[in-house]
Amino acid sequence: MFPKYFAIGALNAAIAIALGAFGAHGLEQKITDHYLEIFETGVRYHMYNALGLMLIALFAKQIAAGKLVLNGGRLIFTGMIIFSGSLYILALTSFSKLGMVTPLGGVAILAGWTCVIIAAMKKKRISE
Repeated sequence: MFPKYFAIGALNAAIAIALGAFGAHGLEQKITDHYLEIFETGVRYHMYNALGLMLIALFAKQIAAGKLVLNGGRLIFTGMIIFSGSLYILALTSFSKLGMVTPLGGVAILAGWTCVIIAAMKKKRISE
């Protein structure tokens, strides 16, 4: 169950690096600085959450191997795709209405991390 999250996190870290390189070298003269900043924000949060998924996978048993951690990982992954994906599309297409979707991804990410925090707090109470 959790090695899958490590693989998903590692794959997304690689994708974030590739997209970051694409943004820095391939988009520099093709989109405005404003949209390049938006693209870079998507890459940054993509990487943060990819690394977060890998950490969850590594420490899941120490936190608690229950549904809360699993659901937290799912929410983080889903939120990462919605948040960063909408920023990538916004930057590449200038379709500003996508800006309304981005916060939904952020809320999913926050909900996922909240699940992980609650699982860690429950584990702490059990082991005390």
